[in-house]
Amino acid sequence: MKKLAFIIISAIVLVMFSSWTHKFYVGIYQVNYASDKKMLQITTRIFVDDLNNALQLKHKKKFHIGEKFATDEEVSAMNKYITDNFRIAVNGKPLPLDFRSYEVENNVAIGYFRITGVASVKTMDVTNKVLFDYVTEQQNIIQTNVSGNKQNLLLTIDEPTGSLAF
Repeated sequence: MKKLAFIIISAIVLVMFSSWTHKFYVGIYQVNYASDKKMLQITTRIFVDDLNNALQLKHKKKFHIGEKFATDEEVSAMNKYITDNFRIAVNGKPLPLDFRSYEVENNVAIGYFRITGVASVKTMDVTNKVLFDYVTEQQNIIQTNVSGNKQNLLLTIDEPTGSLAF
């Protein structure tokens, strides 16, 4: 009887607590410089429900990124949305992102991109407005690793661009 009461009380507390919590709106972007390949390797991590909602808002139709019936058209729209809103300039030169693939793990869309032909990285300017058109509380964390030099940026709707020197 005590066990049943504990389970019921725990369930009630969990429901009450979940209604009081606030969802976090954060994306994580890892940018690694592979000097031997003269390439930036970029991994994006975005909550898939937020990504689908932003795409739906932009295109006025439901999206299914992360579901088994996501279409090639939806993946292409996701890629375009990310590359339109996430930009990197190396040594003052804007460079195009090359989409490689994506997967979904624990409600997070993980995108894999690269930028080739990068001989060296002295400076990096990053603009990241991904999901800012969907939710103003969105924060995008940029983690970089260039030749062992690790630096981070926190980009928000008020400051969507940041610069790093290596």
